Amino acid sequence: MVAPRPEASRDPFGPARIGPVDLRNRVLKAATFEGMSPANVVSDSLIEFHRRMAAGGVAMTTVSYVAVSRDGMGAPAEIYIHDAAADGLARIADVVHAEGAGISAQLGHAGAVGTIRKRYLGPSPTRTIAGTRVHQISCDQIDEVVGQFAAGARLLAGAGFDAVELHFGHHYLVSAFLSPRWNHRTDDYGGSVGNRARLARRILQAVRAEVGDAMAVTAKLNMTDGVRGGLQVADSIEVARLLESDGGLDALELTGGGSQLNQMFMFRGAAPRREFAATLRGAQRVGFRLAAPALFRNYRYEESYFLPMARQFRAALSTPLILLGGISTLAAIRQAMAEGFDFVAMGRALLREPDLVTKMESGEATAGTCVHCNKCVPSIYSGTRCVLDNPDPLPLS
Repeated sequence: MVAPRPEASRDPFGPARIGPVDLRNRVLKAATFEGMSPANVVSDSLIEFHRRMAAGGVAMTTVSYVAVSRDGMGAPAEIYIHDAAADGLARIADVVHAEGAGISAQLGHAGAVGTIRKRYLGPSPTRTIAGTRVHQISCDQIDEVVGQFAAGARLLAGAGFDAVELHFGHHYLVSAFLSPRWNHRTDDYGGSVGNRARLARRILQAVRAEVGDAMAVTAKLNMTDGVRGGLQVADSIEVARLLESDGGLDALELTGGGSQLNQMFMFRGAAPRREFAATLRGAQRVGFRLAAPALFRNYRYEESYFLPMARQFRAALSTPLILLGGISTLAAIRQAMAEGFDFVAMGRALLREPDLVTKMESGEATAGTCVHCNKCVPSIYSGTRCVLDNPDPLPLS
């Protein structure tokens, strides 16, 4: 067990640091896929979304989701790494910096997760929840994906981003490699935890070698997949220790569940089945309604619902940790700091109140007004927002 860290119980609103990046406080805007890039590049709507988060007081806001390639996309209206995206990424970085915040981008490959026409790739042959064939990625293709992560980090660094968040969670490609539920390989990328973690470690090493000390490098890691036969806490801690031993990680954000099965495990609270069905058409809508009780289970919402699992990681690691999952009160933020977590990441609470951090710091508020209805989740297809306050689709420009 790692000894208690002397920096525990810091002021959540005092200055902080991730790797080479100085931040004004310890509250981060978590990656919440925005769905605001219909041309697969940064839009004016996306810039305004993150400007509001930065102006509202967060230390750093996270652009989500940036795919390493077109095949790495999971949904329409998202950015992928290509030359045409560079200018927009530089613009959004400048705007966020002008508001006094840092900017990160969540970089990943969606693998078998997706709602678009593409070649679906995974560690082993399988089917998506919609029945689409998932092809086993070859070793040559693995090498290509590692290179795409490095190239993506290079483009982000050139655009002036402060940090890159490597997406190793939510049943996406790297997450699927980590999981015995989806990884049945018998080569160097399957079997033992060390083999299943090989892709994640290669990506981290390649990205760190590419950006050096120019950016902070963080990773979002599943503590558990939330599905039978999936990654569990003990194996995930072993993965985290391997990543820590490689020395390239500035912070680790702890998450759980994902998008292939049992999506509500990562959200908790009311399951927005009717709202999701409304985004689909024809046979897709019928199929979703039949499968919805299994795909969108009901979990009781609790403040800081990932904290009990995350404590085990805090005890086992010295790497700075970012606590995620249902954080919407000042008491929860202070508890995280008191228990040795270095940062907290907030998502849904900031969708409703982008200025919540400023309100908490000034004493105007001790809790957000998010009611955890999760109706914001299906809004990813029309511009992510709190639909209680903004019911109409956003003009995506």
